Amino acid sequence: MAISTEQIDSWIAGRIKEDEITKYTRDGKDFIREEEIEQKLESNQNPDSKKVKDILDKSLSVENLTPDEAAVLIHVTDPQLLELMKETALKVKKKVYDNRIVTFAPLYMGNYCVNNCAYCGFKSENADVKRKVLSKQEIIKEIEVLAGKIGHKRLVVVYGEHPRNDIDYIISSIKTIYDVKVKTKHGFGSIRRVNVNAPAFSINDLRKLREVGLGTYQVFQETYHHKTYACIHPEQTIKGNYRWRLYCMHRAFEAGIDDVGIGALFGFYDWKFEVMGLLYHALELEKRFGIGPHTISFPRLEPALNTSLNGFSRYRVSDKDFMKIILAVRLAIPFTGMIITARESAQIRREAISMGVTQTDASTKIGIGGYSENSGRQDKQKQQFILGDTRSLDEVIREFARMGCITSFCTAGYRCGRTGKRIMDLLRSGEEGKFCKFNAVLTFKEWLDDFASKETRIAAVPVLEKEIKEIKETLPEVFPRFKEYYARIENGERDIYI
Repeated sequence: MAISTEQIDSWIAGRIKEDEITKYTRDGKDFIREEEIEQKLESNQNPDSKKVKDILDKSLSVENLTPDEAAVLIHVTDPQLLELMKETALKVKKKVYDNRIVTFAPLYMGNYCVNNCAYCGFKSENADVKRKVLSKQEIIKEIEVLAGKIGHKRLVVVYGEHPRNDIDYIISSIKTIYDVKVKTKHGFGSIRRVNVNAPAFSINDLRKLREVGLGTYQVFQETYHHKTYACIHPEQTIKGNYRWRLYCMHRAFEAGIDDVGIGALFGFYDWKFEVMGLLYHALELEKRFGIGPHTISFPRLEPALNTSLNGFSRYRVSDKDFMKIILAVRLAIPFTGMIITARESAQIRREAISMGVTQTDASTKIGIGGYSENSGRQDKQKQQFILGDTRSLDEVIREFARMGCITSFCTAGYRCGRTGKRIMDLLRSGEEGKFCKFNAVLTFKEWLDDFASKETRIAAVPVLEKEIKEIKETLPEVFPRFKEYYARIENGERDIYI
């Protein structure tokens, strides 16, 4: 059904609720205090080794760092101290998340958008992009591949900001995803957790989103620097309102959504400032709601159809600085999950995993309808950007196994109420690991039996043996129950957990 220009203009005019911005500001100011951030970055240069080591000890106790402490780590250049930061970051990751890696797939649902962001292939003025919104039957086809052939259990569904893919469509599409059950080799495949990467919504729309059973609500600020934000997001667009986007997680918590994900698109402004912006955002949420972000993402700016990045060349993030970003985030906000995506190359993702990243995608296709089309070609007219790593989930999991990591498909915590403040408290204390290790092994075994190649199953044997041994030694009270559940998985039962 065609939508007129007048209808779109009316829809745009009703999107931003000013009272849902001003209720969170203080004296008309937001919480990203640029002068304060710049001052802290300036005053914490050339740190001495004792100060750095004291800060690392604090991070290892799974405590948020202060902005000054984070600024110290950002400025570390001494090779020995950087190596110590790497070692500590991995210790923090293992303390909170053990050796688990969570995998997911992004599913782009619709690329219509009323915004005109300078860097995005889906911007409204881009006449060359092929616009599409998936129908119910097309969604089902995508899930049949993702859950039935590849074996994914988690998705991040991605939507543009447009009446064609507004909140009602989002709710309907999520319901469709959860309803699909696909026969597999030994059982059935389904998507058990749907995370949402979508525009900034009003409190009322977010309440609707909560009710449909979303996992994590993700919105990235792109850049926390006010002037730069204004340069790349035209003022007359919805996304041009910096504070409407900045306070979307405040509205989410008020709407009852207690799992949120934040992020910055690195390459618009100084990466040091953006890391500080992420920390300020996390600390603000903790202060206001007692819960920080469940995940943080840190993608780098990539080329897209009919976009120009010439004006941002001075802020391009090198691989070396990208690794410092990962270290700084892991150490400054030690409880959070960290997501690296297939924007990056396989080599960069390997290094990132070794420094504390906990989540990544695989078998990724970001063209609308790309999974069911089964094309190995990337199409600039259908994609928001170009991917750096298109390996299959089987290949990625095999690599993780050879690195000594177990791929967890567990979604139990979200269905057992271990979300929000409860999950954060469990992560900080290390208690969540008891549930996660148990469930990680069960879901990994399930995936191996249903989807893995022979080569991957062989690579996974030492990891499974090690994990089972650790459960027996560290969780003897639940080991009999674990053995029972493991046998049930071997016999074809699916989706069992504690």
